[in-house]
Amino acid sequence: MGRRAAGFTLIELMLVVIIIAALAAMVMPRLAGRTEEARREVAKADIQGNIALALKLYEVDNGRYPTTEQGLAALLQKTTSPPVPQNWKGPYLEQEPLDPWKKPYLYRYPGSHPPRDYDLYSLGPDGAEGTDDITNW
Repeated sequence: MGRRAAGFTLIELMLVVIIIAALAAMVMPRLAGRTEEARREVAKADIQGNIALALKLYEVDNGRYPTTEQGLAALLQKTTSPPVPQNWKGPYLEQEPLDPWKKPYLYRYPGSHPPRDYDLYSLGPDGAEGTDDITNW
């Protein structure tokens, strides 16, 4: 009687690889596009939540929002450009607000899109104004 060597045969290994490939082929289409969707949701959360809250706290402390020229940088350190905030209690954000595509959020005060006093937005994945922008209006 001969001894059979322990281990997997080439056919067994090939079968496992084929099964894993088939499972991946079924799962990958469901995950495709989810990364971009998640980035859009992060941008919405920043615009409607995190940065909006920081702007509101700034406004409560100083009686007004930062000007367009002061920008969102006024949430990180006290600005010296007029109107200088008299009751600045920041920083209101921990780090520079970048969208999920690593570009700065755009801010304008006074805004031109009611009902908000300011416009806060990201240009989205393409970095250009268009239909994929994420806005607070």
